[in-house]
Amino acid sequence: MPTYSVNDAAVRQARRLIDDGTYDTTTEWSDAAPGADDENRVVEAEGYDGFGAWHLAVDPDASPETKSRYAFPYGDFTRVNRAALIHAKQRAAQNDHPEVEAAADRLLEHLDEVASSAS
Repeated sequence: MPTYSVNDAAVRQARRLIDDGTYDTTTEWSDAAPGADDENRVVEAEGYDGFGAWHLAVDPDASPETKSRYAFPYGDFTRVNRAALIHAKQRAAQNDHPEVEAAADRLLEHLDEVASSAS
């Protein structure tokens, strides 16, 4: 099992997107999760840094030029997805990644605050 580090740049991007209202609170993650073709398009267009910006964690031991370096996606490459944050939090908790779990939880709380004040 990899030892993940929190991807601080991705957490900042997710927070900015939430603040800008670029989020989805209704679509299930199983319906919104990007497929391999979507991932490949992002890598082609934005490189691995652009791909990684949509993942809450980094495996520092994995090669920088691989998708497997990044884990715990929080959106569909266009919006933060609330269900993705829940999924990331649960998966991090189940696999003993407390820092990633905490980052996902903070983003989820922030999203809920922003979404409730917007309605």
